[in-house]
Amino acid sequence: MALHTGRHFLQIPGPTNIPDRVLRAMDRSALDHRGPEFAEFGFAVFSGMQRIFRTKQPVIIFPSSGTGAWEAAIVNTLSPGDKVLLAETGQFAVLWKGIAEKFKLDLEFLPTDWRRGADVAEIEARLASDKLHQIKAVLVIHNETSTGCVTHPLEVRKALNRTNHPALLMVDTISGLASMEYEHDAWGIDISVGGSQKGMMLPPGLSFNAVSEKALAISKANTSLRSYWDWHDMLEFNKIGTFPYTPAINLLFALREAIAMLEEEGLENVFARHKRHAAATRAAAKVWGLELVCLDPNAYSPSLTAVMTPEGHDADAFRKVVLDNFDMSLGTGLGKLKGRAFRIGHIGHFNDLMLMGTLAGVEMGLDLAKVPHRAGGVLAAMDILKNRDVVAMPKAAVA
Repeated sequence: MALHTGRHFLQIPGPTNIPDRVLRAMDRSALDHRGPEFAEFGFAVFSGMQRIFRTKQPVIIFPSSGTGAWEAAIVNTLSPGDKVLLAETGQFAVLWKGIAEKFKLDLEFLPTDWRRGADVAEIEARLASDKLHQIKAVLVIHNETSTGCVTHPLEVRKALNRTNHPALLMVDTISGLASMEYEHDAWGIDISVGGSQKGMMLPPGLSFNAVSEKALAISKANTSLRSYWDWHDMLEFNKIGTFPYTPAINLLFALREAIAMLEEEGLENVFARHKRHAAATRAAAKVWGLELVCLDPNAYSPSLTAVMTPEGHDADAFRKVVLDNFDMSLGTGLGKLKGRAFRIGHIGHFNDLMLMGTLAGVEMGLDLAKVPHRAGGVLAAMDILKNRDVVAMPKAAVA
C-alpha cells in the first residue's frame, strides 16, 4: 500500500466520520447499568432520541446494526403468512426483503428501476384494491443508501389515509435520520428504523425503533416468537432507565454526546447543511458530465450522491485509483449498480472544506483513471457553497 500522510477521507455514506467529541465521550470506564447514575443517564438518552425522531412515543434502542432494527420491526408486529408490501427502491430494500422472507411473510415486492423513490401511486392503487385489508404493513426505505433516492414517508401515509387502509407504515430511515427532515409523529409513521453510524455520527452498533401506539397494541396481541428483539421487555426496563440485558454502555455515552452536538447546531441547521452539500455535489457532477443514479429531482438525497460512470469504465477501478492516490474511500455500487456507480457521502460530521477536498479528490481521480469528464466540477461546487442566496446558510441554533 502507498504511504499516506494526513487523515484518511472516509466519504462513504456510512459509517461516517466520528467527531472527536463523540470519540472522547466513549473513552471512559463503564457504569453499573443497574445503578442510579446509569438510570439518570438512560432517561436522558431515551428522551434525546425522542427529540431526534420528533416523537412523543417510545424509541427503543438495541445493541445491533440497523439490520437488527429491521428484524425487530417485523417480529414484534407480523406473523408468518402475513401479507406486506415493500417497494424495491435499491439494495437495502432487497436486504429487508430477505429478512421478511426468512420470517415467511407473504411479501409483494413492487419493482422500480432503482433510479427514483417508491411509486406512491402504485402503492395507493394496490392498497385500494385490497378490499379485505389482507395487507398488514407497507415497508419503505426513506433514504435509499445504495442509490441516493428518497421516498417521502408522508406521501405514503397520505395514500394509506386516502384508501382508509389499516396497514402499518414501517419506514427505514437509517441514512435519513439526523441528516434530513423526519417526523415520526406528524407523518403518521408506525415504526421507524434507525441506526447509529450515519447521520447520528457514531460507530456502528446501535439501532432504533420508534413505535406508534397502534404498533405497540398490535405487538402486544402478536403471538410470534421473539426474545432479544421484544419491545415490551425493553420498555419495562426503560421505565426505570435501564435495559433487560447488558447494553452497549460506551456507545450510549457516545450517543448522548452526539445528541448534544446535533441540538447545539439545531436540527433545522443540520438539515440545511446537508442540503447545501448535496446541491454542491450535484453541481460538480453536472459539470463533469456524469449522470446521477437518481433521475428524479424530487427524490435527490441530502446525505449522499450516487454517480454513474460512463459505459466501459468500471466504478470500482476508479474508486481504487482514488484510494491509492489520495487516501479517500468512496462508496461502492451495490447490487445492480456494482461496477456501474460510486457514492459520495456528505453526511454527518461534515463541513464545506471537507466537501471541497472530497470533490477535488474525485475530479483528480477521474483524470488519473481516464474516465471521460469535463474539468471544473470543483469550481461549480464552490460557487454553490459561496452563493448564500441559492442555498441558505444555516443560522445559529437558539437555545
